[in-house]
Amino acid sequence: MFLSTFENKLDKKGRVSVPASFRSHLSSLGYNGVVCYPSFNNPCVEAWPQDRIEKISNAIDALNPFEEKKDFFATSILSESINLQFDSEGRISFTERLLKHAKIKKNMLFVGQGKTFQIWDPTLFEKFKAQSKKKSNLYRNSLRWENQLNKQ
Repeated sequence: MFLSTFENKLDKKGRVSVPASFRSHLSSLGYNGVVCYPSFNNPCVEAWPQDRIEKISNAIDALNPFEEKKDFFATSILSESINLQFDSEGRISFTERLLKHAKIKKNMLFVGQGKTFQIWDPTLFEKFKAQSKKKSNLYRNSLRWENQLNKQ
C-alpha cells in the first residue's frame, strides 16, 4: 500500500525522486513507473499503478457508448493521463501541465492514499489536510469495519 507522506524537491530538469517505499510497492506489482493525471477533485496530481488505470478504463468502457458521461470520464481521466517511468535513480520527470495544475514550484508532497497516491504542493496540502480532518470527524460514522471485511 501507499502510506504516509514524503516531501521531495523538484530538480532543475523537472525530475523528482519518488519515495523508496512507493517505488518498492510499484515494483512488487510489476511496474517501473506510475500513471499520473491532474485530479479533477483537487489541485493535485493523482498517481495510480497501471492496473488501477485499467480498472477505471474498463468501468468507463462499460458505460453506454452514446452517453455523454462516458466522454466526460474518458476526457477527464484517460486523455489527461501520462505514464511516467522511473529513471535509474528512481526519479520521474513531470510535465509542465501536471506541475501547473498542482501549482507545484519546487517542493512536492507524495501523499499515500492506500491503493494510489497523490502529489501536492506542500502549502495547498496543509490546507486540504486541515479540511479533511474536520470533515472526517463529521463523517466518521460512515466508515463501517464490517462492510470493509465483507468486500475483501
